[in-house]
Amino acid sequence: MIFGGEFISGIDLVDIMLWLFTLFFFGLVFYLQQESRREGYPVESDTTGDVEESGIVWFPPPKTFRLPHGEGEVTVPHGPRDERKHALVRTAPWPGAPYAPTGDPMLAGVGPGSYAERADVPDRTTSGKTRIAPLRVCEGFKPFDKDPDPRGMNVVGADGKVGGEVVDLWVDRSEAFFRYLEVETGTDGNSRRVLLPMTFVVIDNAKKQVKVDAVLGSHFAKAPRTKSPDEVTRLEEDKIAGFFGGGKLYATQSRVESLV
Repeated sequence: MIFGGEFISGIDLVDIMLWLFTLFFFGLVFYLQQESRREGYPVESDTTGDVEESGIVWFPPPKTFRLPHGEGEVTVPHGPRDERKHALVRTAPWPGAPYAPTGDPMLAGVGPGSYAERADVPDRTTSGKTRIAPLRVCEGFKPFDKDPDPRGMNVVGADGKVGGEVVDLWVDRSEAFFRYLEVETGTDGNSRRVLLPMTFVVIDNAKKQVKVDAVLGSHFAKAPRTKSPDEVTRLEEDKIAGFFGGGKLYATQSRVESLV
């Protein structure tokens, strides 16, 4: 029988609920600490490159995820290591010291120009269509009537030099907005098409120009290209973003140097 909120003398219902909540809370913390180490772990040593031991407490057991659209499976943690060899050198021996590119900094994949080793397949909508595609293959999409249409405009770099001409827009079918401008660079005999992220673009409708402060006019010709003329893979997207992001620091020597 329950008397005065007690099951038996000396054991209070509030005490039981408090202990249950405490056990649940510690269990939740333990679970979240394990799950937070599925991606990006085990960690590599900054100076030696040695892989941190996973241990038996804080690392979760491996879990395999089946990817959509027949893209295979991925197991985390302890997935495939990033074995890329970058053209860079440490500026100091202690942990946390920055790296400096040794080759062309715009293509070294270092600092603001770095990119993740994502899957080299296109992102897709829930229906299986290629998520990001040019307008020439997308029915039902067009620029808003009151917005400037950049097609046909020259693309100008931070130095005021023309780097190419916009020939198409690439639309995100899931989000219904434009993610890239397709730019044709070079002459007819040596032309190539590259993608320019919209986040780096300022459209000057009065001058009929597309201004890009991140890079110089000459840099567009060496921007990463896509394997397919009508598709962009996730890895290619990261490389493109890394190239133009790297230009924010590496496009000119004056940007690399300190202000003081």
